[in-house]
Amino acid sequence: MKKVVFLFFVLFVSFVSIQAQMQQDVTNRQAEMKKLDKLVGTWKGSGWYSVAGGKRENFTSAEVVQRKIDGLAMLVEGKHINPEGKVIHETLAVISYDEPSKIFKFSTYLATGPTGNYDFKVVLDGYEWGFKTPAGTIRYLIKADNDVWSETGEFSRDGQAWVKIFEMKLDRVK
Repeated sequence: MKKVVFLFFVLFVSFVSIQAQMQQDVTNRQAEMKKLDKLVGTWKGSGWYSVAGGKRENFTSAEVVQRKIDGLAMLVEGKHINPEGKVIHETLAVISYDEPSKIFKFSTYLATGPTGNYDFKVVLDGYEWGFKTPAGTIRYLIKADNDVWSETGEFSRDGQAWVKIFEMKLDRVK
């Protein structure tokens, strides 16, 4: 009987310890996610992107960023529409903080089918994310201050010289 009581005690202490660690991880993740709070809101504005031959195509844009699951993730919905009224880019993304690796994860889902998983960084004056392509690297820099979201996209073949391929300016509408 003493062995059963002792075993129950050990299991109970282990359970309490695991629960405490899990709660600490949740608290840490919530604190890290607060670093992205400037992005939360409904945003509208316009921008341009480069197409073949260096020509710029204009668009209007709307982004909705919401905190989800008690601040452990952010849901980002974006839609760009060309001047003729055609949707040219529609995306759903989730940003979360990975406690073991100490980095933000950015998972994207495009209406055209592709998906991706990227690192999302908090940098000195905003946020950065990007990816490699067979031709080089693309990175996006986001600044969100005073109810204005400014984002630029750049391409580099060598990681040294960068060419702007995207620019967007949005105003927070709520």
